[in-house]
Amino acid sequence: MANATHVLIVVQNLPVPLDRRVWMECRALRSAGYDVSVICPKGPGDAARETIEGVRIHRYRPAPVADGALGYLVEFVYCWLRTAWLSASVWRHRPFDVLQACNPPDTYWALARLWRRRGVLFVYDQHDLNPELFLSRFGQPTGLGGRLELAGLRWLERRTYRTADHVISTNCSYERIALHRGELGEDAVTVVRSGPDTSVMRPVRVPAGSPPPTRHRVAYLGIMGPQDDVHLVLELMHELVHVRGRDDVEAVLMGFGDCYDDLVRRSSELGLDDVVTFTGRVGPEVIAEQLSAATVGVCPDRKTPLNDLSTMNKTMEYMAYALPSVAFDLMETRVSGEDSCLYVPSGDVGALADAVAALLDDPELRCTMARRARRRVSGVLDWRPQAVAYVGVFDRLTGTEADRDAGLSAPTGLPGLAGLAGLAGQAGPDYVDVDDDEELRRFVLDRGPRAAARHRLGV
Repeated sequence: MANATHVLIVVQNLPVPLDRRVWMECRALRSAGYDVSVICPKGPGDAARETIEGVRIHRYRPAPVADGALGYLVEFVYCWLRTAWLSASVWRHRPFDVLQACNPPDTYWALARLWRRRGVLFVYDQHDLNPELFLSRFGQPTGLGGRLELAGLRWLERRTYRTADHVISTNCSYERIALHRGELGEDAVTVVRSGPDTSVMRPVRVPAGSPPPTRHRVAYLGIMGPQDDVHLVLELMHELVHVRGRDDVEAVLMGFGDCYDDLVRRSSELGLDDVVTFTGRVGPEVIAEQLSAATVGVCPDRKTPLNDLSTMNKTMEYMAYALPSVAFDLMETRVSGEDSCLYVPSGDVGALADAVAALLDDPELRCTMARRARRRVSGVLDWRPQAVAYVGVFDRLTGTEADRDAGLSAPTGLPGLAGLAGLAGQAGPDYVDVDDDEELRRFVLDRGPRAAARHRLGV
């Protein structure tokens, strides 16, 4: 691909390919004939240099955990400098034509301006609204320091909008902000949702001979930061187990983040060690196994200025595995989930417990919602049409003329479980035929305690 257009993607928030959206973008560009490099922080056990599926990944040692405004400033400067140094290294190996920056933070416009002198175009892939993130975590500032921090975040966002040759928004709420707050024209913004590749993210059967479940499993999948409200999953479990006396429910929490250790400690304080499992960082195989075995998915994000406007990937990932879910009533969560989720008032743990209990105790409702979830995510929210829109941004910017239909017909999401199993010399996963209503129904009923579910339905 010596003559292919070269795209450099920089991301600071997560390693790649752990960042599902960024990895799907990489694969979409590769499928369309682009050359792709990535700069990102290292995750545990990650190599400094690695090539996966033709994508060259350059990683740097992550900054120390930030503490306070000064700590965040040090983190941003450190990551910016490491990224700038690696971008020069990438350029020496092979000059790049487009730089894509994925926020947070909104600092890489300055790097884009440096590379613009070499004719490099800049695409801003806006994953978060940083002013809203500040307001969600700290509220409206009253002191001079807080007001200056918020003003600084807004200034950085404006600089990024004004530097970008094109802005990619993750949903229509973000697009509206880019159009109005960023004062951009409609032709300068494209919506590319973070939908899952449903050809890969599909429910799988438990291995033959596995013991039947004795408890319903409640699942959480996602980052565990201050704004993610994962502690409410623990409060939910305390309500179900210790207040309501249920002995037929357990929880699995998949993910990592700044609050991980505090959450593990809080789980012990609430007496939940026997019914709550923390997996830490996990790959696609474990995610598929756990979400396929779960009865209900939980979205504990409360209504904040950021959360209300943000698309929660976990919602769509639950849907991909035909998993009914409960969520606090957020505008963009309703856009994603529609009638495949149960919605309750923000922060009301009692109402959240009521909704979870309703699903645990009503297998017919679970079957109906599982069917709705899978049909919506595969028919409306799937990544593959989003990949066409995403690649179209680069085609228009670089003047590339090509027939993309053949290139994007292959899966463009995370590496397939069947492919991973094949590399390991094992048989591929036993996928559930989600298009067969009767097979999907049997699968959903078998997720929880089977005897109870079948007894209630007379199966």
